[in-house]
Amino acid sequence: MKKEVKDQINEYIAYLLDQSSAEKPMWNKELVLQGKANKWNYIDGCMITALLSLYEMTGNERYYTFAKDFIDYFVQENGEIRTYNVKEYNLDNINTASNLFFLYEKTGDEKYKKALDLVRTQLDTMPRTKEGSFWHKDIYPNQVWLDGLYMAEPFYMRYETKFRKMEKCSDVIHQFENVEKHMKDEKTGLYYHGYDESRQMYWADPVTGCSPNFWLRSLGWFSLSLTETVQALNEELYYERRYLIGLLEKLIDALIPFQDESGMFYQVVDKKDEKGNYLETSGTALIAYAVLKAVRLGYISPRYAAVGEKAFDGICNKYLSKNPDGTLKLSGICLVAGLGGKQHRDGSLAYYFSEPVVENEAKGVAPFLLAYTEMLRRENA
Repeated sequence: MKKEVKDQINEYIAYLLDQSSAEKPMWNKELVLQGKANKWNYIDGCMITALLSLYEMTGNERYYTFAKDFIDYFVQENGEIRTYNVKEYNLDNINTASNLFFLYEKTGDEKYKKALDLVRTQLDTMPRTKEGSFWHKDIYPNQVWLDGLYMAEPFYMRYETKFRKMEKCSDVIHQFENVEKHMKDEKTGLYYHGYDESRQMYWADPVTGCSPNFWLRSLGWFSLSLTETVQALNEELYYERRYLIGLLEKLIDALIPFQDESGMFYQVVDKKDEKGNYLETSGTALIAYAVLKAVRLGYISPRYAAVGEKAFDGICNKYLSKNPDGTLKLSGICLVAGLGGKQHRDGSLAYYFSEPVVENEAKGVAPFLLAYTEMLRRENA
């Protein structure tokens, strides 16, 4: 990685932190556009994960102090979490709690353990499909989304490994098995964004229950869920470990034919030539990070590193640039995409191409910074 690129990225991180606080994080564009007060959410959680990873890699105390102060704004001394409600039953809200493991291990402060225990209780009563998969949210009954595998399963596996002697680890594996069974396309090896067990949603195929397209960011979340769940499980679980690594290898192999010559991937992965499709930052960065981390940890062959490096370089070349005032920006980020809801999101190509494309949004920035930490680790290896 060129020194000027590293200097740019470090300058960019400083700019983001200068403009942000727990009350008003500039990278949470959904929050900014809605003009609402901040609450416990996965978007900020991903950024805090990136900052803690940067701290681990660089030793820069500013990253740690910012991350800790941000989390402490929400986590109270008794372990309660401001604005978090177990009964909302939203898998997205699990993700931010993964940062509590790091803070608990570093500080020994029991409030973080209490908060971990609180979030873990959500999974005890989380609604499930008949086959045992968590609903993505209570407001999306019978539905499994790829996003949710990242939001919940690494946390779930890590908690069971660390605090419960692996008691529910088989439940985690079973949820991946269900995704492979119902959401994998045998022709391409890719996975559909969502699955409705009831097959009643207008976006669901009446036979398979799947949504109609392969959305890039959902595949990025899923690839990272595999890497980080393997990292969280105890190595004694040999067969479970091999199963998840096998899923990851097959997914990367399925993605490689769709990697653009720029290194990036398209918003709808397999529809490169469709009018309105575009090279998208967040999903590309998630794949880059998942692959580079899996290579570093020895889960997959070193030959896959070229896929991650090419993806990271592609983002830098296409979307990391300067504003007229000299500040940096990261562009090409899909603001949000989902299925159903008030917006009647039908999973069509037209839908995925219609969602706003923004800059400096954490769903793209955080994975990009995480991939950056892996690039730094490769240089220092």
